[in-house]
Amino acid sequence: MTPFPYQLTGPIAETALGLIVLQADETIEQDFRRLFNVKQTLLYVSRVPSGDALTPDTIGEMEHHLPRAAALLPASVRFDALCYACTSGTALIGAARVAQLIARDQGTERVTNPLSAAIAALKASGARRVGIVSPYVASVSGPIRAAFQDAGFDVPATLSFGEEIEARVARIDPDSISAAARALARQTKLDAIFLSCTNLRTLDIIDPLEAELGLAVLSSNQALAWHMAQIAGAKLSPDAPGQLCRP
Repeated sequence: MTPFPYQLTGPIAETALGLIVLQADETIEQDFRRLFNVKQTLLYVSRVPSGDALTPDTIGEMEHHLPRAAALLPASVRFDALCYACTSGTALIGAARVAQLIARDQGTERVTNPLSAAIAALKASGARRVGIVSPYVASVSGPIRAAFQDAGFDVPATLSFGEEIEARVARIDPDSISAAARALARQTKLDAIFLSCTNLRTLDIIDPLEAELGLAVLSSNQALAWHMAQIAGAKLSPDAPGQLCRP
């Protein structure tokens, strides 16, 4: 058989982002397709085993699987930024350790995660007093609060749904998340509210909450997309929600 001649061309788009997503996460991929123009920004996703329950043990176990998950991203792609898409996992494993594990063989030092992204976003917004809404049990939500405090923020109040089953997190009604944010704002004076967890459905409630509460409202997926856009030189979609994403 005589091979038919062909020519090679460049990548599909100018910018490529690599996401390492929890096996149980149903939300972040859908959100990122809304937060970025997929004709301009390529999204490559790998999965990491994450377990059915949200506990320090199951989240910490992901540390052993991260290098393999990163290695499953296409070797031919030059990634402009990489992320480990787990807020609680980063709090427990440590941002520096996460970056070391997933960037080792990928040829980029531009690595982030939802926790580091939220901290960067809150600092950019000038917020000092931050409230946190999360789905987690106390042993998981505690390290996230501590991470914000270690970064110099005052975290006077938090609310959690106390959910341990990961599959249920993606089913938490956005109206329930909004109600928790309102309750948090009533408890104490805040500059911003952070909706923590990449599996929560938050994009549709950010703008209404900001208008109602007069506060900056950030979520894991929104902040992560914003930070990846910053470090990769990518553009967010014009309708990306929140004060954070508006020029």
